[in-house]
Amino acid sequence: MSEKEPIMKINTPTFLVKLHPTHLEVDLQKGTRKRLEDALEAHASLKESLGFLLQYVVHLDVALKDIENVELDDKKNVKIVIPHRRDIRIPLEQKEAVRLINELNVLIPQEKQNAIDRLLREHDTIRQLQREGKTVEGTEETEARMLGKKKY
Repeated sequence: MSEKEPIMKINTPTFLVKLHPTHLEVDLQKGTRKRLEDALEAHASLKESLGFLLQYVVHLDVALKDIENVELDDKKNVKIVIPHRRDIRIPLEQKEAVRLINELNVLIPQEKQNAIDRLLREHDTIRQLQREGKTVEGTEETEARMLGKKKY
């Protein structure tokens, strides 16, 4: 299965939800917010600079490794908790909601482990290059990322 093909696709009048092995897309179907969302997703620089502010207006794609929790809220919406971002709430039929939650609960731990493994491989490669006396660009940023620290 290619990264382009979703594992699961749920189409409602309001949302189009696509679950991929590494990320979740929640796209609006129509309206002004849809046009804004399309513009943000089409231009990476806009998404990086304005994405944080506009997350309160539109849903942007989210990496599975960034999701903290997925549950059914009091109103029977799928609630996706993402640290430092607005929670995503998706109104779905009960059967679809349970199916999406179950799939996410399987994929999220796998993707978190994959992210850790990628960082460890990167760290090992950097250490090997340093032992060989080679200069490695961005080493401080990589180490800060591994330790969960942001470099300002």
